[in-house]
Amino acid sequence: MEADRLTAELGGDVFASDCRARIAFDVLANRWDSVIVYVLGENGPMRPVELRARIGGVSAKVLNEALRRLEGNGLVNRRRYAEAPPRVDYALTEAGGALVGPIQAMGEWAAVHGDAVVAAQDSAQRRQTG
Repeated sequence: MEADRLTAELGGDVFASDCRARIAFDVLANRWDSVIVYVLGENGPMRPVELRARIGGVSAKVLNEALRRLEGNGLVNRRRYAEAPPRVDYALTEAGGALVGPIQAMGEWAAVHGDAVVAAQDSAQRRQTG
């Protein structure tokens, strides 16, 4: 079993409060973080304005907060250029790049099971409001 293998590798209960496997879930709990990691993984270093255009639907403020959070978690590097006007871009660190594969796997899961999840959510909402 996969859980048994993870338990052996990580020590202790895989999802216990002190388990390091939970770090991945905590790091990507924000809805935009995994999107940003994926886009940077597919495109390489990008300026914030380029990221916003590529992602769509994210405000400059929310993007900036997510980039700072990802930088604080060691998943992206912020590079400032000594130019006029000032220029900044973001790139994945080794740890950030290592998340691209698992994020792609989640996307593949969503492509297969997303319609069923949305249908279940709609059904649950109808039961609650109906």
